[in-house]
Amino acid sequence: MAFKHAAVLAPVCFLLGVLFICFNMDYRILWGDINSKVTHDDGIFFYTTFYNAPPAIKALLHGMMGVCVLGHVAKLHKWDDSAMFFDGSSLAAFVFGIAIYTTTIIPMLRNVVAPADVVDDIERVQALQILSAANVIVVFCLAAVLLLQGGQEYARRQDVKTLAAFMEEQKKEAVKTAKKD
Repeated sequence: MAFKHAAVLAPVCFLLGVLFICFNMDYRILWGDINSKVTHDDGIFFYTTFYNAPPAIKALLHGMMGVCVLGHVAKLHKWDDSAMFFDGSSLAAFVFGIAIYTTTIIPMLRNVVAPADVVDDIERVQALQILSAANVIVVFCLAAVLLLQGGQEYARRQDVKTLAAFMEEQKKEAVKTAKKD
């Protein structure tokens, strides 16, 4: 595995780990008892703690996103079929995840943690549910990145095996031709 490949896989796995921690709360919010005040209070407390984390933690999360984007761009620099199909699709899935993060997760997190004066409890709970659903969508985007990267490695290995089998057959043909002459 090359450094560029690791620069994509390591941040994706890290971000999936963070979202797995959030999924423990998201599962209860999305598929648990909808009217449970305890679940919503727990979710608000969890995301308030998450939102009020030290700036170093937020910088680490955003840095991991940056490393992953740079890894994708570095892998795309070698413009072959594998890069076009696997790395391009992988980058598209990751950028889609970042778009969900910036357009949905951050605003809903702000609504949950520090609601405006006009936001009532019902809207706050809806923001919490939207936040949880967006987290699940980002998990699917990151899983797609992992699947595409795994598919790329599988295709590369199959290509090497096929090329080796072809070269072996060419050697056998050359030996047969040499014996006839």
